[in-house]
Amino acid sequence: MHYLDHAATTDLRPEAAEEWLRVAAETGNASSTHAAGQRARRILEESRERLAAVLDADPIEVVFTSGGTESVNLAVQGLWRSRAEGLDAVVLPDGEHHATLDTVAALAAEGAGVVAVPLDGVGRIPVSGFADAVASQGVSLATALVANNEVGTINDAEALSAVAARAAVPLHLDAVAAFGHLPVSFRTLRGDAPAGAGLVALSVAGHKIGAPAGTGALVVARTARLAPLLHGGGQQRGLRSGTQDVSGAAALARAAELAEAERAAEAVRIAGIRDSLVAGIRSRVPEAVLLGDPDPSGRLPGNANLLFPGAPSESLLFLLDQAGISASAGSACQAGIAEPSHVVQALGRSEAEARSAVRLTLGRTSTAADVDAVLAVIGDAYRRATGSVRSDSR
Repeated sequence: MHYLDHAATTDLRPEAAEEWLRVAAETGNASSTHAAGQRARRILEESRERLAAVLDADPIEVVFTSGGTESVNLAVQGLWRSRAEGLDAVVLPDGEHHATLDTVAALAAEGAGVVAVPLDGVGRIPVSGFADAVASQGVSLATALVANNEVGTINDAEALSAVAARAAVPLHLDAVAAFGHLPVSFRTLRGDAPAGAGLVALSVAGHKIGAPAGTGALVVARTARLAPLLHGGGQQRGLRSGTQDVSGAAALARAAELAEAERAAEAVRIAGIRDSLVAGIRSRVPEAVLLGDPDPSGRLPGNANLLFPGAPSESLLFLLDQAGISASAGSACQAGIAEPSHVVQALGRSEAEARSAVRLTLGRTSTAADVDAVLAVIGDAYRRATGSVRSDSR
């Protein structure tokens, strides 16, 4: 099998699996006061310190979660529910992940206003448009992607944080797609923002960097006002009550350390494979159009999202799967739902074009052999997929 869907999830690192199993063999609840509990607590807090070091945050700011979706919900709902009176609006750029879109939609049903920020033609959040939005009356919070999970375009997260700080608006950044591929420093992104403004929360997920699925974290600034989603024992500063997953935290910390140590070299290697993939596809399917920033430095190193005009993405994906190649049409959270990508449409593309997008994403285990496998079949797959459209339309 040739796996080109690393943006959906990536291989579990053996070192993270070993860490998980080693810690899981220990008995003890990290909230217990006896010796076994305190051993678990020590492992937990050491893991928090290790992850904080990778994210350049204070350990107390790291809240372990079950993954990216919970982290986004805790940040967005938590900030909105702790808002000052009269501040009901959420600044929401187009093209965000469904974890954010659907959370904001749920808040809108409770009375939240939504201030949209259109993307530019390559999928980037314009800083000027974002600045105008956060300066709107009644804004309670803003949220944004560090890098778009579908088309790979990288946003100027530091500038977005700065304009939010100037407007005295708290900002949540979704770094799930960026973590492990780009430098992610909570301290740098926050800058000299005043208390409760600018970047105050940042989401990451473990399964994108080789940690077990079901692990993740939300970095929450000390000065942030955040209402919890869960109530109980008051663990993790009262922001995320419940018995803490010590083995998951340890595995996440280990995967994060390895990903950060390899990040610079892997970014160069993976980007080279991606560029060969894109060039090869275009030589075999001249009609194919690369989405996102055409400048390789402006997109995630492993992301190649292309339009295949006239070919339904589900047909192409089926043909690729038959050839042993795993790819996607966008976010895995929308798997099994035949609808056009909202991200592609946010780039100004038509619904028909959005239905022909295929995302090929590379990761730590990707090699040139994966590219060769795609290039061996993509031309024939495209011809067959467009042929099926023509026959269906007669």
